[in-house]
Amino acid sequence: MLAARWPAARVTGLDTSPEMLQRAGGAESGVAWVQGDIADWDPGEPAGLVFANASLHWVDDHDALFPALAEALAPGGVLAVQMPRNFDEPSHRVLGEVAERPRWADRVGHRAGWRPVDPPDAYFGRLAPRCATVDLWETVYYQVLHGEDAAAEWVKGAAARPFLDDLGDDAGAFFAEYAAALRPHYPPGPDGSTLFPFRRLFAIATR
Repeated sequence: MLAARWPAARVTGLDTSPEMLQRAGGAESGVAWVQGDIADWDPGEPAGLVFANASLHWVDDHDALFPALAEALAPGGVLAVQMPRNFDEPSHRVLGEVAERPRWADRVGHRAGWRPVDPPDAYFGRLAPRCATVDLWETVYYQVLHGEDAAAEWVKGAAARPFLDDLGDDAGAFFAEYAAALRPHYPPGPDGSTLFPFRRLFAIATR
């Protein structure tokens, strides 16, 4: 979409995973796909746009990351970021509580309490000294989910992945405990669907 929006621009897609890069497509997409880590990424020249959608919450040390991304922009360049910030909701809190149970604590207990995204004012403090304008907002999206343990299945695709990957063959047993513990927090409605609120933080900063 970015390459289509700015066909004359040089667009680089960055990811640490070779599998994700392979799935993203080849040169015909108009994007140069590069394997690398944005934590130490160097664009080579000032960037007109740095766009990160639901990715930077996987990167540590936002105190260093966000100033570095702002300083990678050309004058008038834009940093546009969206990150999930649902980590204090039952969907994520219960995940940590199950991980701390005796059966799992020695293997995934260290992942409990994971809060990779700070409140909006922290990002203002990181960006405002380096940018001419900073716009921040949060939106709560109410996802309408279907099926058994719909909220747990949603979390299984993202936030729960590191827990499940660590547990290998025991991942199924852990997930069953998590789904059972989460059930009272997200009961299905009369029509069988589950309403799942999910908060996301947006930041748009202009250099």
